[in-house]
Amino acid sequence: MSTDRYSSPLSERYASKEMQYIFSQDMKFRTWRKLWIALAEIEKDLGLNITQEQIDELKSHQDDINYEVAIAREKEVRHDVMSHVYAYGQQCPKAAGIIHLGATSCYVGDNTDIIIMTEALKLVRRKLLNVISCLAKFADEYKDLPTLGFTHFQPAQPTTVGKRASLWLQDFTIDLEDLDYVLDNMKLLGSKGTTGTQASFLELFDGDLTKVDKLDPMLAEKMGFKGCMAVSGQTYSRKIDMKVVNVLAGIASSATKMAQDIRLLQHLKEVEEPHEAKQIGSSAMAYKRNPMRSERICSLSRYVIVDTLNPAITEISQWFERTLDDSANKRLSIPEGFLAIDGILDLCMNVTDGLVVYPKVIEKRLMSELPFMATENIMMDAVKLGGNRQELHEKIRELSMIAGDHVKKDGLYNDLLEMIVKDPAFHMTEEKIKECMDPKKYTGCSAHQVERFLSEVVNPILEANKEELGLTAEINV
Repeated sequence: MSTDRYSSPLSERYASKEMQYIFSQDMKFRTWRKLWIALAEIEKDLGLNITQEQIDELKSHQDDINYEVAIAREKEVRHDVMSHVYAYGQQCPKAAGIIHLGATSCYVGDNTDIIIMTEALKLVRRKLLNVISCLAKFADEYKDLPTLGFTHFQPAQPTTVGKRASLWLQDFTIDLEDLDYVLDNMKLLGSKGTTGTQASFLELFDGDLTKVDKLDPMLAEKMGFKGCMAVSGQTYSRKIDMKVVNVLAGIASSATKMAQDIRLLQHLKEVEEPHEAKQIGSSAMAYKRNPMRSERICSLSRYVIVDTLNPAITEISQWFERTLDDSANKRLSIPEGFLAIDGILDLCMNVTDGLVVYPKVIEKRLMSELPFMATENIMMDAVKLGGNRQELHEKIRELSMIAGDHVKKDGLYNDLLEMIVKDPAFHMTEEKIKECMDPKKYTGCSAHQVERFLSEVVNPILEANKEELGLTAEINV
């Protein structure tokens, strides 16, 4: 780690080595060379005067990039693509004249961007699937553990711990659908020329449109894509970057929803994120167990969500066939968005794989509020015993207010049920009241909903992607 100059926290603290490599200079320039080789092979197959010897020479130096030559050349010519064309040509003197033939800078620049984003989306997808897998196990394990529900963060009808987790899980499955749609529709720029007209290639092939039309399909096949964009200016539409980063932001929003719930639950001491034996929560308060990983998820997610503005503004500010005010912004916003979501998903895997549940605390809080929720059932039973529904409703309202004051003003326990037993209007015994106090009577279809959701939606996803599962996340800090 360099200590005498700024380095991105995303690289030093949060993102994995795998994601960092995808956006590395080495990955970029190796991909440039693959694209130059592919173009030369296609042009040879379509009849241009390019020899197999030249292509073999290009392939022999595909991966041993002479960076020092390219760096020195760029200082002279101030052009990264031409510097690497020159450096490649120095290693391949026989092929030097046919490298980048007919192409413009965006042939390697934009096609490489699409290839890199595609590889990055695949890694995001794999990690997202593992988060889904961890949450599915958690939801299944706690599908029938009753817990107090909250609306407006006020006590509400009970749910189960697993049902609540299924809400987080569903958000992530929606993100997977969006990601798969974008990933399945990623297309290369192709070989479009300086303004997207393919004029240089039409000239190379002596006006033969049939050969020009074959360029892009052949390139897509060589590079493992379904196709290339049908039309373009010099660049692919920056709307593609918008779609990609919006998917990342969707994952970030789902992660934040889950992490914020966990933070609140940790405050309530009901559920905690994993806490290592020697982990320090506070420099001053030694007893603290702060939800630092969930807080970090929220913090990084905020960055990714705000990052969606970058490609959106870039997309709307592209004049006609091309301007260069996208370049510097793309170099920051796209890689950093992916590095951040990579760190977020590692944290999500770590947290969901080690969530700690405290059933006794959950039960204590639930039972302190359950008397209020049980009043509807108590009232119905009392009506069956001859009571008047309207009169009983008013009595329960009055007694609930008194019990609420006992809890909030006097700091006492909730004695609503005791007051109901003592009131002759209800004709209720302690035994009958206790029958109404089984928490599972109030969780509705929660356990069934979790089982159905897992069997019908989640498990088929996991089964179809089982080769992607089994990842574990290494958290640096």
